[in-house]
Amino acid sequence: MSKIKIEMKGISKIFETQELETHALKNIDITINAGDYVSISGPSGCGKSTLLSILGLLDMPTDGQYLIEGVDVTDLSLDQAAEIRNSKIGFIFQSFNLIDELSVFDNVALPLRYRREKMSDEAIKQRVNECLDLVDMTHRTSHRPNQLSGGQQQRIAIARALVAKPAILLVDEPTGNLDSKSGDQVMAVLEQLNRNGTTICMVTHDPRYADMATTQLKLLDGAILTTPTLLSESATEQVAV
Repeated sequence: MSKIKIEMKGISKIFETQELETHALKNIDITINAGDYVSISGPSGCGKSTLLSILGLLDMPTDGQYLIEGVDVTDLSLDQAAEIRNSKIGFIFQSFNLIDELSVFDNVALPLRYRREKMSDEAIKQRVNECLDLVDMTHRTSHRPNQLSGGQQQRIAIARALVAKPAILLVDEPTGNLDSKSGDQVMAVLEQLNRNGTTICMVTHDPRYADMATTQLKLLDGAILTTPTLLSESATEQVAV
């Protein structure tokens, strides 16, 4: 498996109307290796959400090239993008996006039930329990999301994002709907996951949480401001230019 999980070369995104052309992203170059923990921060309107949408194959760039584990995903059809997204990318949103009608177990199991490669019920059970154990939530398996605190719901969302063994976790403002204590607990979970080898790319407005990443990208007006800050002593390669 490739050491490089994500590679963007000259990515730009332009939104056009009849009267206006908005350059949301400008010539973005990013490389994310296996085990990296990258934060993307910047003021409102700087392009963070647009960049995350393209990273997650929820939108396509106007120009440039995007590769996931060496596979060019720049010009995929909607169906092709969905297939790669489901197999290679785990999403964590600030709004949790859990289904209240389903148990914690069934929420986490959802990505496995919709995979093209069918899994046995026993294999699904084993994998779901493994992921719930990673976020210390095995004792809540039969609960519904609306019976949990916000911090607990976000832990369940993290387990769901991990269950299909994605190449990378894309994390969008994971503490946005949490109080500071719950937010710190969720961030501690993400930090531990990264220490155990999970590759993470996180958008956050909170400088405290951005500083927890080993590589920090700062956006302004759709462009990366400077060469990123590399906090890991073992880091030998730049993640962006």
